[in-house]
Amino acid sequence: MNRTLSIVVLLVGLVLLVLGFNESESVASDFSRLFTDEPTDRALWLLIGGGALALIGAAGLFRGEK
Repeated sequence: MNRTLSIVVLLVGLVLLVLGFNESESVASDFSRLFTDEPTDRALWLLIGGGALALIGAAGLFRGEK
C-alpha cells in the first residue's frame, strides 16, 4: 500500500473512532443503553469501522515499501 494512502486511511480511521466515542456518549445512546444495555448501532458501526481502518492504515505504514 502506498505510504500516503496508508496515512489517509489511518487518519480517516482515527476520525471515525472519535466520532464513534462522541456518538456513544450522546443522549440517544444513553436511552438505548437504558433499555437494551448497548449503545446505538450507529455508535457501534463507527467504532468498528474506525478501528478496522486505523489498523489497516497502521499495518500499511509499518509494512513498508517493497
